[in-house]
Amino acid sequence: MLDKVLIANRGEIALRILRACKELDIKTVAIHSKVDANLKHVKLADEAICVGPNPSSQSYLNVPAIISAMEITNASGVHPGYGFLAENADFAERVERSGFVFIGPTADVIRVMGDKVAAIQAMQRAGVPTVPGSDGALNSDPKALRAAAERIGFPVIIKAAAGGGGRGMRVVESADALVNAVSVTQSEALAAFGDGTVYMEKFLQNPRHVEVQVLSDGQGHAVHLGDRDCSLQRRHQKVLEEAPAPGIPDAARQRVYESCVNACIQIGYRGAGTFEFLYQDNEFYFIEMNTRIQVEHPVSEMITGIDIVKEQLLIASGNPLSITQQDIVFRGHAFECRINAEDPVTFLPQPGTIRAYHAPGGNGVRVDSHIYNGYVVPPHYDSLIGKIITYGSDRASALSRMANALDEMLIDGIKTNIDLHANLVRDPAFQEGGVNIHYLEKKLGL
Repeated sequence: MLDKVLIANRGEIALRILRACKELDIKTVAIHSKVDANLKHVKLADEAICVGPNPSSQSYLNVPAIISAMEITNASGVHPGYGFLAENADFAERVERSGFVFIGPTADVIRVMGDKVAAIQAMQRAGVPTVPGSDGALNSDPKALRAAAERIGFPVIIKAAAGGGGRGMRVVESADALVNAVSVTQSEALAAFGDGTVYMEKFLQNPRHVEVQVLSDGQGHAVHLGDRDCSLQRRHQKVLEEAPAPGIPDAARQRVYESCVNACIQIGYRGAGTFEFLYQDNEFYFIEMNTRIQVEHPVSEMITGIDIVKEQLLIASGNPLSITQQDIVFRGHAFECRINAEDPVTFLPQPGTIRAYHAPGGNGVRVDSHIYNGYVVPPHYDSLIGKIITYGSDRASALSRMANALDEMLIDGIKTNIDLHANLVRDPAFQEGGVNIHYLEKKLGL
């Protein structure tokens, strides 16, 4: 077993990792920026080290400082959480070369999955269903571009191979706009990601966003933990998630589950990962793989009883998977609402001091948050300050518990999106289940 883990993150996910480490009797090291000295996990960790000033570029993204902190504290491994360095292949490689364990996939796998073109090609080889597309990077030849688009069928979407988070995308409705769209997207991709490679896919008009959670030990064993529906999004950012995704035929589920498990074994995947799909007309289309723990992982934990972070730690310690697919039993339904410190109308971040905080409770209610009375939300990082997760024997009971939990939750002193969530869980179309990825933006008039 790993005997000491450095947590290279902050906020609710850092606290989540610390709790899993404590359950496994693994000592913890918390790194933090100057402003984050009073974070809950920093106070609870066995050791804490300030790695730099407040800007993340000088602290949570400061690789030399993090490696030095591991050396000074004699940590055996590092858990990157999500965001920051979680999917940075160079960081994973430097950690391993320095003699430590990176709690996640190998650097080579991260690189392949971080390149959207290479990832799609790897998934095609593994039998994972993909969106009809260019099957490779685009050049600037107008005839070749037009031929590819006509084969795929308009509308198409041009995507940056190194893009993510909704950036580096452009929808093209007709052949007349194609060449210019490719050129502009290539330029934007080069400026934003340092890589001008772009590719083309069929643009699905009204899909849902459904993803599959997997665990794989890199030793030839892999399992899936079912699926999640993450279709309620604003500007490609997830707002509310649930598991399982409602209204999907079992046959379609099983086909995609098996392909994801096979892909993990084929590429030698190690750790927790998520295959993200667009789902339309009873078909799944792969879009990307996230090679890390995700914000929405708790809903999968609630319906399976599997602690995903603990499994990450066990796998990184060199253990084979502690569970088989037959061990996993799916029960009930779960929702997660992301609570952000943001203006509910403009969605701009709202840093400030929390003067009063009351977390909801009751049967089937879980709150993952690092905040407390008097906590100062800093302006330097993501606005996520907590997550409410509810579980019920069926979708209706889990949703009812979420509505009650949102009514109970109190955060005073800053603006939050609690009221937005309270409205969403009472929305008739959402209550029915199966809304597409455009639903929330249309509802908000964006």
